[in-house]
Amino acid sequence: MISNTTIPRMKHLFSFLFILFAFSLSAQDVNLDEGKALFRNNCASCHNKSMKDDMTGPALGGVEERWESQELLYAWIRNSQAVIATGDPYAVGLYNEWNKSVMTAFPNLTDGEIASVLGYIDGVYKGTYGGAVAGAAGGAAMDDADDSKESGLSTPFFIVLFLILGILAVALARIISNLNRMAQIKEGATPSQVATIKDILTSKGVIGFVVFVAVIIGGFATVNNAISLGRQQGYAPDQPIKFSHALHAGQQQINCQYCHDGARRSKHSVIPATNTCMNCHKAIKKGSEHGTAELSKIYASIGYDPTTDKYIEDYDEMSNEEIKPIFVKYAKETFLKDKASEPRYANSESKLERDASKEAEEQWENIEKSLMNPSKESVSGAIEWVRIHNLPDHVYFNHAQHVTVGKLACQTCHGPVEKMEVVQQYAPLSMGWCINCHRQTEVQFASNEYYDQYETYHKELKAGKRENVTVEDIGGLECQKCHY
Repeated sequence: MISNTTIPRMKHLFSFLFILFAFSLSAQDVNLDEGKALFRNNCASCHNKSMKDDMTGPALGGVEERWESQELLYAWIRNSQAVIATGDPYAVGLYNEWNKSVMTAFPNLTDGEIASVLGYIDGVYKGTYGGAVAGAAGGAAMDDADDSKESGLSTPFFIVLFLILGILAVALARIISNLNRMAQIKEGATPSQVATIKDILTSKGVIGFVVFVAVIIGGFATVNNAISLGRQQGYAPDQPIKFSHALHAGQQQINCQYCHDGARRSKHSVIPATNTCMNCHKAIKKGSEHGTAELSKIYASIGYDPTTDKYIEDYDEMSNEEIKPIFVKYAKETFLKDKASEPRYANSESKLERDASKEAEEQWENIEKSLMNPSKESVSGAIEWVRIHNLPDHVYFNHAQHVTVGKLACQTCHGPVEKMEVVQQYAPLSMGWCINCHRQTEVQFASNEYYDQYETYHKELKAGKRENVTVEDIGGLECQKCHY
């Protein structure tokens, strides 16, 4: 016997299952792969991926244990300056310990996303993420672990759950249809035809729901991909010359602005002219790692004969066939001089000669490969470096404004270049990233004539009415500052 309340109850159960399914998709457990992606896109620019070593920011391993509560840690991640403003002792101490470096705010991260990032950090730190062995050098093994492995619930789980709920929904729809038919028979009405699976799947309700889900998923994918369009954080292309910033800016401590001298006086930081390289490499003719192979490319591009220590006259009018003997001779003579005393050549001058000739030819081939392209048929001429950082055409950015006026260190945007063997794009360079920086970065008013016109702010600072002035306060969020 079917009561009048049976059918409504079944409908409520049916609705509850769909709600349960939707909730299961939104209330996922910690997703370590998602945490890894979020860490790389947001945290890796300042924090070491080993989780054990300091970088621009402190090592993150064990970070959850260092905070008084999860709520406070989550608040710090979303807006560190707001937590510091509350006077929390640990937050203030951390801020001062790291020379008052302002941490980028991430106000849009959900609790689930933060939990995923922290779970990934903990997994790498303890060596459990992806089955990596704890104590792997520099965290490399953990970083290269199989991306498909994670703890907790995974994507396949939700696919299976979706299929189970889908089958259950169809079964319940059949039951409801049969119950409705039985109720109609009981009441003496003409029973409706039993709905088949095809009828259920092609009903307006199911089609409408499928279209709704498709629109939501399609919209999310479109927006998500549009946000990522043109971004190339981590981009590290091969350059025509294997130039090591770790050697020049790190070991040799050459100031960034010695080579990129435009950063202090113009919109562009400028690509160093070959003449800048020659300031040092007229004297330093052998590299510590590549010998003459890479430096010969500089000489070949500018027309400098390292054998005679003179610039070659009318070099730009010479063909590659005329240029080749100069650098083949230099490479061969250098090889003979450096290798003649090695034991393997002690009783074999012919082998030394063959190897020297082979090395010289290989170096020349590499020079042609690096300095020539379909639009450049000669090795002479400017070195065509591959551009790494490239903002959209509708964005205005001025290096001098940030370097000279704002007194920002190059590493603020470009990361620890002095540690990079191959330079990569360190920051996302997105609009949100720039805006967050403008909101948080304090303007250096002291002894800076550029800001003398802001009399009100100077008076408020002296009177103690204002603790600081940020870029936002002086118009750093006005649209026309970057888009005009």
